[in-house]
Amino acid sequence: MKIAIPHDNGRLHGHFGGCREFALVEADVDSKTVLATHIVPAPPHQPGLFPRWLRAQGVTAVIVGGIGQRALDIFAQNGITVRAGLADARVEVLVAAYLNGQLTASPEGCANHGHHHDHEHGHHHHDHDQPAG
Repeated sequence: MKIAIPHDNGRLHGHFGGCREFALVEADVDSKTVLATHIVPAPPHQPGLFPRWLRAQGVTAVIVGGIGQRALDIFAQNGITVRAGLADARVEVLVAAYLNGQLTASPEGCANHGHHHDHEHGHHHHDHDQPAG
């Protein structure tokens, strides 16, 4: 089987659509061993492209951090398993956890919790204290 992991410096990238590289890991499910790992640059991001591109690479499973609902839908349509990874975990740790049946949760699409992304922006409430006029 071939597992794809979006990564940054060997660790799980926080958001699937924003990654610049994928680790494509060929693994033997029966022996739970890694046969080969290839680091490949991601194609330029376009909505819906990554899932189709990974399918063309022969990927049958993807381990992700955050991911959009559209990408999840396309993976499902192509029969590719998607599992939620452990934040900031190394690629090797994620692959071992997957092969040992420890990654069983499916990620939620960002459309289901889009409010999360707004929390990182600063709020300037002091403007309300200024007198009008």
